[in-house]
Amino acid sequence: MIPAFALAMALVAAPAVVAAGSTGAVARQPSPAPAAAAAAVPAAAEQKPFGLRLVEAARQQVSLFVIYSPAYVKIPYPMGDIPSYQGVCTDVIVRAYRQLGTDLQEEIYESGVGTGDKNIDHRRVTVQAKFFARAGKKIPLADDVKADPGRFLPGDLVTYKLPPGGFSQTHIAVVSDRKTPAGVPLVIHNRGLGVSEEDALFGFEGWSVTGHYRYQPE
Repeated sequence: MIPAFALAMALVAAPAVVAAGSTGAVARQPSPAPAAAAAAVPAAAEQKPFGLRLVEAARQQVSLFVIYSPAYVKIPYPMGDIPSYQGVCTDVIVRAYRQLGTDLQEEIYESGVGTGDKNIDHRRVTVQAKFFARAGKKIPLADDVKADPGRFLPGDLVTYKLPPGGFSQTHIAVVSDRKTPAGVPLVIHNRGLGVSEEDALFGFEGWSVTGHYRYQPE
């Protein structure tokens, strides 16, 4: 747990940002060390399948304090990141891949699937989904997506549509190698309460699965 005094000091020291879509100057920030890169994946893990290593990189974020922050922020390019104590669901994905040597900020910009904005495109669920479908594999969803949870492998990426009234109406998560007693894989994601690993592969009430992707650049 972050001491209240330390958290207050971190927030006071945080650079000013402007919410996406608003007017006015946008603060430029230096590139901090990505949260997911704080501890490197052990060398022995390099022998594991890419999907498992991606899960491990994402899981390292679970223990970190992260404030949900969808604000538009000017960041360096390539390898740019917002402060490590801030993030949304897409930042979990970006930071996990980056720890394994893949910079989604650069790859998505170079692919042309977004708007050409180096600061935000790679942090949007819809843009990430388009990129993963083009550069990786889009796996067809069954009519009853819950019927065969075994189709979802460690390191796969799942997108969702959420009901109105929350932080966002789109969401993305990494499929874990851990499972429920019923055999349903957990997911690692940030749904507004910090990064967590939980039983949410098929979402919660009002959620619907919209996509299933597998991107393993190695």
